[in-house]
Amino acid sequence: MIKAISFSILVVILPMHLLAQGDSVRVLKEDEFIAAVKAYHPIAKQGSLMVDIANAQLTAIRGNFDPVLQANNDKKTLDGKNYYNYTNGELMVPTWYGIEVKGGFERNYGDLINIELTPGKSSYMGVTIPLAKNLVIDKRRASLQQAKLFTQQSEQERRIVINDLLLDAYQTYWSWSKDYQVYRILTNAVLLNQQRMQLIRISFEQGDRAKIDTIEAMAQLQNLQQQWTEAELKYRKSSFALSNFLWTETNEPAFISDNVIPDSIWTGINTEAFKLEALDRWMLQVMNTHPKLQATNFKINSMQVEKRLKFQSLLPKVDVKYNFLQKGYEPWKNVTANLLDNNYKFGLGVSMPLFLRQGRGEWKTAKLKLQSTTYERQQQQLEIENKVRYYYTEIFNLQQQAGFLQTAYNNYNELFKAEELRFGLGETTLFMLNSRQNQLLTSQQKLLEIKAKFFIAQASLQWAAGSLQ
Repeated sequence: MIKAISFSILVVILPMHLLAQGDSVRVLKEDEFIAAVKAYHPIAKQGSLMVDIANAQLTAIRGNFDPVLQANNDKKTLDGKNYYNYTNGELMVPTWYGIEVKGGFERNYGDLINIELTPGKSSYMGVTIPLAKNLVIDKRRASLQQAKLFTQQSEQERRIVINDLLLDAYQTYWSWSKDYQVYRILTNAVLLNQQRMQLIRISFEQGDRAKIDTIEAMAQLQNLQQQWTEAELKYRKSSFALSNFLWTETNEPAFISDNVIPDSIWTGINTEAFKLEALDRWMLQVMNTHPKLQATNFKINSMQVEKRLKFQSLLPKVDVKYNFLQKGYEPWKNVTANLLDNNYKFGLGVSMPLFLRQGRGEWKTAKLKLQSTTYERQQQQLEIENKVRYYYTEIFNLQQQAGFLQTAYNNYNELFKAEELRFGLGETTLFMLNSRQNQLLTSQQKLLEIKAKFFIAQASLQWAAGSLQ
């Protein structure tokens, strides 16, 4: 469980310099860090809210298909004379096919009621049917289809947000881990040279060493101290950067404390042993699951719905209305097979703009927007595939570089050990020993940098394929 992650290793209640020196060192592993980012980072939570908002909007748009119940009462009296008293109620049920079904009752009485109304109690059942415009699709149905597509699109947008967030998190973690290792290496180097400086000073005071050796030792120590100071600052900076991704369950920012260090097991990993799936499998994954392409697909589908809706403006509006009428409040009684024989109300409405300029303009606009988005998707796919190819190639390249640098580091390490032994026997100079040490430190730092880049490239490949979730 993610909640089982101990945030006592992450949250700093006291300033760093106030932490007790006896605090045990705790390791923050990559998977623990990423799990915390997924669970508590505000942007990760914001991505989930995007889906919730889309679902809420879908619920609101479904309301366009809610049955509507209405009732009215209208009456007038003057000087004791009852002019009219109208009471009516109606239930209207919109359907998915564009047909509206309605039923209702009326109660009309008075001395001067409208002659078009039926005196007394009456009821009716009826339908309104579009025969041309709005028959296949209308605004209500189009809005619902687009809202459903938008909920699916918002899920892909959430995946895009998480994908980008996790890439930043991986990059920051590996930069922090690499900076810590460099800081640790230089710390050990400074301690080693401090001890050597003391020994050489003692040898000088005893007359076994020349003064130039003490100057050489001091210069090397000062050079390493300068590098150590720079490495410490860089490590602190990357620690603060890592803290940007750490939040608690209560939405409070967390900070990395001094006794929290990154996992160091990666420094001994042979990167050349890593195997990648074939590039074709990565490309297939991009085609089928990449969130950016999937989001654009849903956007295109929504625009196709809009295009179909705009085409309705090119059709004439022909609506048929029919109501079956009945005395009393039971309209289903006495229904005959011939609905146009008696007791009915029928209406036919026809309208159409003569030049259809608005309809033609809106339909063409929707068509061109759809075409533009299709071009956009093609460009997106090309860019994504090229990113996958680049990071795929970079991983192999970094594996080779790491292999070369590992060999070079091993060689420099052997040379340094041999030079250190010769120096102890008095067969070489301090200058040569320092040169060997500098070469060793440089190769070690380069190796760490390449390995960190390798792990970042692995995360970048998954990011390019849209699979960091």
